[in-house]
Amino acid sequence: MDSEAVSLLSRRTLLRTAGVVGMAAATPGALTACSAGIKKNDSGGSGGTLKLGYVTPRTGSLAPFGEADTFVVQAVQDWFAKHRLRVGDTDVKVEIVVKDAQSDSKRASTVTSDLILSDKVDLVLVSSTPDITNPVSDQCEANGVPCISTVAPWQPWFIGRGGKPGATAFQWTYHFFWGLEDVEAVYLDMWRKLPTNRQAGGLFPNDADGNAWGDKATGFPPAVAKQNFLINDPGRFATGTQDFSAQIARFKAANAQILLGVMIPPDFTNFWKQAAQQGYRPKLVTMAKALLFPSAIEALGDLGNNLSTEVWWSPTHPYTSSLTGQTARQLADAYTASTGKQWTQPIGFVHALFEVAAKAVARAGNTADRTGIANALKAMQLSTVVGPLDWTAGPVPNVAKTPLVGGQWRKGSSYPHELVIVSNSQAPQIPTGGTVAML
Repeated sequence: MDSEAVSLLSRRTLLRTAGVVGMAAATPGALTACSAGIKKNDSGGSGGTLKLGYVTPRTGSLAPFGEADTFVVQAVQDWFAKHRLRVGDTDVKVEIVVKDAQSDSKRASTVTSDLILSDKVDLVLVSSTPDITNPVSDQCEANGVPCISTVAPWQPWFIGRGGKPGATAFQWTYHFFWGLEDVEAVYLDMWRKLPTNRQAGGLFPNDADGNAWGDKATGFPPAVAKQNFLINDPGRFATGTQDFSAQIARFKAANAQILLGVMIPPDFTNFWKQAAQQGYRPKLVTMAKALLFPSAIEALGDLGNNLSTEVWWSPTHPYTSSLTGQTARQLADAYTASTGKQWTQPIGFVHALFEVAAKAVARAGNTADRTGIANALKAMQLSTVVGPLDWTAGPVPNVAKTPLVGGQWRKGSSYPHELVIVSNSQAPQIPTGGTVAML
């Protein structure tokens, strides 16, 4: 379906996904003290409805980013079926309208317009790469509707939309995630832990992420050059490229012992299998986006062992939801109990979108007060399941940063491969589970 109005679930559905509520209830005080503005609905009555729109790539090449959406949205809706959001002096119901962007920027823009003009949502939420977050945010900015976005580095989201640090701010759109400076530091930390010739191969597609990461002035090349690493960049390639022979030949000729990039999962799967066939095997691979998800590693089989990526969220992150009181571990375990699947990083960030939305509307005091909601976001400081968020601290207006660590996929005990944190130099509060290993 193009759209899905996720209504209050029946008791039977609630029992099927009761892991979330059950986990929260197991935490002392979680139901009463965890979230200002949340009130238990003893009467079953309602003084109004808050309508949230959520845009996500449930299908298409970016679908792994949306794999956990059904669980998270249902769990949050279950929560609000049992607890009302206190807005001003009214307890309101929460309705969530989900739109599938189908991994397409134009469609993301179109369905956002539908949410605003047809569904009449009060607030828009969006997740997963600049290809989706940017057009959704632009539609909201143009229509004067508050929007909260995540799971895209802040530079492609802010600068990619015309923002200029120190000179430009947006009125309606707010974002939380890490930046290129953070992933550069994490990757460099992993690179320095292995003996290499400091030659890296760069795989940067011709999209918002690839252009930001590969930018010769503001991207990875100048950042790593300061540490005496050289990126061999064969140029931008089209998303969906089937033959990577030219790139592989370039990296072999340069003896690139490190591989770096930001690719969608299907593209990296093609590249890595071709690299194995053509005899290119670097000592270390730090690949963003493509290696975030268990499903992507499963597609590689043994070729996935010791591949590295950034880790934005995991069960061992020491954070708690401001909405349900769940720890990161409890949220991940609830997902596995409900779906039978291994945890995946977007779980925490999609959940956090609803944490931020609930807090912003509660502080605004009126579901229809768009300016009040935007002002609440602008001044917000909130501890969430993905870490502390502070929109007053920058690095630019409209952006709050989240912590970042590095991980490697290792052969696991419960699953074929499990993601182990091996670098926490940028966030020592997040524990490691191993050290960087060579391929």
